[in-house]
Amino acid sequence: MAMSQRRSSVAEEPVTSVLADGDVPYDPTHVFSADDEVLAALGYKSEFKREFSLFTTFCVSFAVLGLLPSFASTLYYGMGYAGTAGMTWGWVLAMLGIQCVAMSMAELCSSMPTSGGLYYAAAVLAPEGWGPFAAWITGWSNWCAQVTAAPSVNYGISAMILAAASISNPAYVPKDWHVFLLTVFIMILHSILSSMPTKWLAQFNSAGSTFNFLALIVVIILIPAGTNRTERNLPRFAPSSEVWGTIYKGTAFPPGVSVLMSFIGVIWTMSGYDSPFHLAEECSNANLASPRAIVLTSATGGIFGWFLQLVVAYTVVDIEGVLDSELGQPFAAYLMQCMTQRMTLAILALTIIAGFSMGQGCMIAASRVTFAYARDDCFPLSKYWKRVNRHTQTPANAVWLNCAVGIILLLLIFGGDLAIGALFSIGAIAAFVAFTIPIFIRVFLVGNRFRPGPWNLGKLSIPIGAFASAFVALMVPILCLPSIVGADLTPADMNWTCLVYGGPMFLVAIWWFVSAHKWFKGPKVNIEHMMLGRGEVVEGEVQKGNDASSGDGPGPSKAKM
Repeated sequence: MAMSQRRSSVAEEPVTSVLADGDVPYDPTHVFSADDEVLAALGYKSEFKREFSLFTTFCVSFAVLGLLPSFASTLYYGMGYAGTAGMTWGWVLAMLGIQCVAMSMAELCSSMPTSGGLYYAAAVLAPEGWGPFAAWITGWSNWCAQVTAAPSVNYGISAMILAAASISNPAYVPKDWHVFLLTVFIMILHSILSSMPTKWLAQFNSAGSTFNFLALIVVIILIPAGTNRTERNLPRFAPSSEVWGTIYKGTAFPPGVSVLMSFIGVIWTMSGYDSPFHLAEECSNANLASPRAIVLTSATGGIFGWFLQLVVAYTVVDIEGVLDSELGQPFAAYLMQCMTQRMTLAILALTIIAGFSMGQGCMIAASRVTFAYARDDCFPLSKYWKRVNRHTQTPANAVWLNCAVGIILLLLIFGGDLAIGALFSIGAIAAFVAFTIPIFIRVFLVGNRFRPGPWNLGKLSIPIGAFASAFVALMVPILCLPSIVGADLTPADMNWTCLVYGGPMFLVAIWWFVSAHKWFKGPKVNIEHMMLGRGEVVEGEVQKGNDASSGDGPGPSKAKM
């Protein structure tokens, strides 16, 4: 079917299309934008306003990345497992693998710019008959990462707020229920903000991300400039041989394994760069802007995150004192070791505000993922979660579902530090498992049959994707190791990541084999087209609500690559 005089069909778009050449659902009264055409070639119609640009998309993902609050929230792992060595050259090693994952993901995003993101890519690229299962596992793993992001961020922010209160008033000792109630309040506030119209969200996150970046620069400058180590009869900065060469024995494993275990902080901190993928349907020029935003976020985060690691590594006084402080927040304890109280409170204030912006970005990204999966009936009661609010044109129901689940997860606070710490390790593992499934399929099963978008890695695509897959395969078991082994290991010291992440994923797999394989057929297209085998498309009509893998539809396994 012709697409007026501008081009012969949407199938000419440089994307992985699920429509045959010439088979384009089209309304002659509607002028398709380039982004509409790309999305139509993937089998969807545009439902959101495209009010995100490359910059505003980058702002959301950088806010989700939240280097300063992320670092502050995960300092316990980076410093506690391997000391300053893990924070310096350990960060560089981790970033090599992470950057490969980001570039491989960006290539998929350019080819398939939908809000379903990795879930959609896994379904399209999987071998025949395996598309729905690949989408099911990828989707649920990614959702686990997304739904734990805002609670873990907001927990870290609440702990910092209460630590600041304790610094100001030493008589105050934060209780678990104080942290819980404050975190719930922040979750509700974020949910209200995340239900706003897209244009407001873009502006709010642009401001928040700008502050996040400026706060990061200010803190990187303030820490070395404001340290009072010399007043404590210490050199202004620790010697490089000590910073780079000493591995703190924070685990029962050999030093090399301890360094790898410290990567949890890097991986969790750097797990927000997939946000542009999920915002692709709200971004203009998505098949170029979105992948560029992914790579820009990862590269910028990696460089500036390393600078932050360095200034802390060179100024920390006593690692054990940081980890065992009564303040209950390692970053606050570190600041009190090497800064004045006034400077400590100033840096904590910047970190808290940046963290609030980060939690907001996490809530937005998670709601788009929930909407995309509910659109394909992945969840129970999906008909409610896939509704777009007619006033704000945003998936408000999905926002509040994630809020409710997040509040339930926050009950882990009452299980102790290691229990709530599982939120961070789950976020790291769940995200990177979901990131890597479609990359693995693209590298080892699809190979040269992959149809790249305008942003691609060329001949380096296969090697980079293979390295990314190997890195994640190494890190998943490493991040499940407890820091204590043998007779000293007690339930209180156990790494509960296997149970808290592996348990739900095991149930999801059982659900698939028992029931879901009968009704879940992978991503749907919500445009009627001739490949569904239901006769001619009536000119001028665009119909909704059809399963791409039902009847004679294309399905993930029949997609064109």
